[in-house]
Amino acid sequence: MTKKPEKSENPENSPKGERIAKRLARMGIASRREAERIIEAGRVSVDGKTLTSPALNVTEASVIYVDGKLVGEPEEARVWRYHKKAGTLTTNKDPEGRPTIFEKLPPELPRVITIGRLDFNTEGLLLLTNDGDLARHLELPQNAWIRHYRVRVYGEVRPEKLKALENGVTIDGLTYEPIKVEIEKEKQEGANKWLSVSIREGKNREIRKVMEHLGLQVTRLIRVDFGPFQLGKLARGGVEEVPARILREQLGKFFSDKRAKRK
Repeated sequence: MTKKPEKSENPENSPKGERIAKRLARMGIASRREAERIIEAGRVSVDGKTLTSPALNVTEASVIYVDGKLVGEPEEARVWRYHKKAGTLTTNKDPEGRPTIFEKLPPELPRVITIGRLDFNTEGLLLLTNDGDLARHLELPQNAWIRHYRVRVYGEVRPEKLKALENGVTIDGLTYEPIKVEIEKEKQEGANKWLSVSIREGKNREIRKVMEHLGLQVTRLIRVDFGPFQLGKLARGGVEEVPARILREQLGKFFSDKRAKRK
């Protein structure tokens, strides 16, 4: 009789633990997709073995190195409000040498990733976190918070066209969810007009494309709210941590689900 092979004790085949890319994301090393690319590039080792594939589970006992540096236990999820300046990229490094937000962050900040993105010329509120799971959670369509922007436009503003956006709009085959737009009548600057815009999806360059579709040129775009978090009077380039109490009030389900998964 042929003897059945014994089950491997390799963490990859174990129901315990979690995928290495997910662990790195929880530690704020990178997003899960970026973590997979880092692993495939041979920059990650687990228990002394260099990985080339993210198909591996790790446990609390696993010893993980990234770029030769020991990675510690995941910290409690934290979030910071950051006032992004126009003319900066929401990326770690730009091949063209353009400035990025990560070059501007205070050195005392831990390794963080962004929750969503803002375009190069868009300014205002950007949320940062040390927890990749939290970033991914808030980027999922079903969990998306409403974002509020102040938009300065040049051109003829027609209220009936702005109102029609509440039913959604399709541009070049791409459908955008309902958008609420109000004219800020007290904030006009000659031929330029200010609009208050609320969206939920945040597709790539969504507001600029929709305004262009209406014959309006965006001359300034500022995000002022992201869900319950506001830009307020935070100075340009300023960073301020969201108090843990407020974070738990707004993200209670995320934290309770996370605790349940650890048990």
